[in-house]
This record gives sequence, structure tokens and C-alpha cells, in this order.
Amino acid sequence: MFMLIASLVITLTGCTDSSEDKKTISEDKTSITDVIQETQDLIQAIASYSADQRDEAIQRAETALNNLDERIDALENRIDDNWDQMDTAAREKARANLKALRTQRNEVASWYGSLKTSSTDAWEHTKKGFLDAYKALGDAYEKSANEFDTTK
Repeated sequence: MFMLIASLVITLTGCTDSSEDKKTISEDKTSITDVIQETQDLIQAIASYSADQRDEAIQRAETALNNLDERIDALENRIDDNWDQMDTAAREKARANLKALRTQRNEVASWYGSLKTSSTDAWEHTKKGFLDAYKALGDAYEKSANEFDTTK
């Protein structure tokens, strides 16, 4: 998922070259760093929660998912705003990446739903599934962010 966000950022940064776009590129780097840190924080926090702390874990996961949704929406808006400057290949790649990003986000949401409904006995298994899915997203995002930085 994170790889897809970074890919979309890369696609969009090549669309125009105004000072406004350079400011946005800098903001994208900050956003990438923020998402990496938020992912690490979430994984560390939820890993320490017991079944008795389910409500806290659910709230923490919900906040993280809401933040991610806002970033995805903002990225989609940037794509829409830059649509006319994008060539056909960039448009197709951006749309495909957004679709895959939403699909992957839904997979994490499915684990989030399981967190909310799991029994005490299933808590550790469900928590691990959620954390594994979320960590995979974080790792992919970090890799993409590093690749993005080296292409500049």
C-alpha cells in the first residue's frame, strides 16, 4: 500500500514543474516520513495491548486508518487536479495504483473488523493478523519512499 502511495506521488511530481509543485513535493516527503512513523507507533502500541485493552487497541487502529484514508483522499484529489497534465500512461498507472491501494486498505480494514469482534481466546491471533497486514503496508511504503528519494 505504501509503495502504491509513493508510486502515485512519483507519478504526480513529474506532471508539472512550478514552485507550487516543488512545495508539494516537500510536503509529500514529510507525509511519507509521517506515515512511516505512524505505522511504527501503531504496531508498537497495539502489540502491547492485551484482550482486556481491546477498546484502546481498536481506537488506536481506527485513528490510524482514518489518517490513512485522509492521505489516500488527498492523493486522489492531487491526481484529479493534475489529470490534464498527465499523459495516458501516467493516468492509467495512477488509476490502477489507486484501485490497488483501496483494495489493500480494505484488507487492513477487514482485520480491523476482526479486532472488534474477536473473542478473548482469538485476540492474540487476530491482533497478529492485523499487525502483520499493517506492517506489510508500512514496509512497502518505506521501500517506496526510499526509492522515491533516490530518483531525485
